[in-house]
Amino acid sequence: MGEQENELFGNLFGTINLLSEEHLDAILMSMNKDLALYYLVESVKAAHKRSAFTIGESEVISKAIRTLSKKEETAE
Repeated sequence: MGEQENELFGNLFGTINLLSEEHLDAILMSMNKDLALYYLVESVKAAHKRSAFTIGESEVISKAIRTLSKKEETAE
C-alpha cells in the first residue's frame, strides 16, 4: 500500500475522518435530521475541547444535548 492511500483529506470535529472531497460532498448530500443532530453534537463537543465555552455555557449545552438525544431516542 502506498503512502497516498493512507492520507486523509481532512477531519471534522476531531472524530470524523474525511477520505476525499467527494467524501465530504457525500456527507453533505446524505444529511438527514438524525445526521444533522449528530454533526451538531460533535461540533459542540469539539468546540468544548478547544475551550470555546465558559463553564456555565458548557453546562447549558450539555443539558441541551442530553435533552435532544433523549427526545430522539423516545421518538423512534
